[in-house]
Amino acid sequence: MFMKMLVSSLIRRRSRMLAALCAIAIGATVLLGMAAISYDIPRQMGREFRSYGANMVLVASGEDALLKLEDSDRAAEVIPEKSLVGMTPYRYEIVRINMQGYTAAGTDFDQARRTSPYWNVSGAWPKEENDILIGSDIAEFTRLAPGSAINITGRASDGARFRRDMTVSGIVRTGSVEDEFIFMRLDTLDALMGNSGVAEVVEVSIAADEDELNALAAAISNHAPGVSPRLVKRVTQSETTVLSKLQSLVFLVSLIVLVLTMICVATTMMTVVMERRKEIGLKKAIGADNRSIAAEFLGEGMLLGVMGGILGTVLGYFFAQAVSMNVFGRGVILDWRLMPATVLVSVAVTVAACLWPVKRAADVEPALVLRGE
Repeated sequence: MFMKMLVSSLIRRRSRMLAALCAIAIGATVLLGMAAISYDIPRQMGREFRSYGANMVLVASGEDALLKLEDSDRAAEVIPEKSLVGMTPYRYEIVRINMQGYTAAGTDFDQARRTSPYWNVSGAWPKEENDILIGSDIAEFTRLAPGSAINITGRASDGARFRRDMTVSGIVRTGSVEDEFIFMRLDTLDALMGNSGVAEVVEVSIAADEDELNALAAAISNHAPGVSPRLVKRVTQSETTVLSKLQSLVFLVSLIVLVLTMICVATTMMTVVMERRKEIGLKKAIGADNRSIAAEFLGEGMLLGVMGGILGTVLGYFFAQAVSMNVFGRGVILDWRLMPATVLVSVAVTVAACLWPVKRAADVEPALVLRGE
């Protein structure tokens, strides 16, 4: 009977209640969308920040100058596969082109493209054993271009001289020290130097925040004693700062929308109370107490909150997907717990907005209202 009375009251004033319902639905839509984006921001932004390079480097622990690649492989076992974006070893040696000395970096090009997507390569990435990349500074000095053949000389680890004909497949430009390096395949440099299985450093790109990276660094130190993990502070701290500011902005926007929703619902319910003053006075005159009057209006508010919250939850999912696709280029992962939470918040906001109108309804004096005053 109580539900029938509430539904009947909403239907009789459907134009005003529809306005309140739309306000609640819009508030719930923005709330769920912002909550979903805020919850998924670390994952989304973590992937975006990986385009700025590695956020952890692995070097040899103790007094060792070179890191054994088998130790870095042990360190990789600690890092969750879903979080590991790339893991690139670098070995540096001095080689000569036309008697001019340059630093050659042996690396894994497939991994380098993952950990350093900001590299701007003119030409093509190396595919064959004797293909190399040269930095833009070297290219300008030597007047080499993609497709140029060069002869590289140097001394192996045992002191023997080596000579190798190689082809410039591309020119790399980063605006940093990479512009002064020659990049070749790690196994090619190992063959020239006469030994293998070592590197000066391994750059690691991990989709994780600063706290997770610190925990991973501690775990790597325990699991692989020969490795000393170090965080790239300029990347990790910038990422943490940006994420905190974005989440604060999302929280502020959600709060403003909820306040506006509360004002809209309160205004609508206040208008309904003023329109129903005679009805309220008549109910009081025949024995209705303030508790039953308050229960009726709060019941209407709760029903509106549930309906608006459910509608907003459905719309909020599509809103979150649209925002995520436009901003991050990928869909958002919606935590199902946000859906009932959105409905509950919608009900709470609606009930809170009804408190002042309910108080005004309880203050109605039957004698004055029935006399037309």
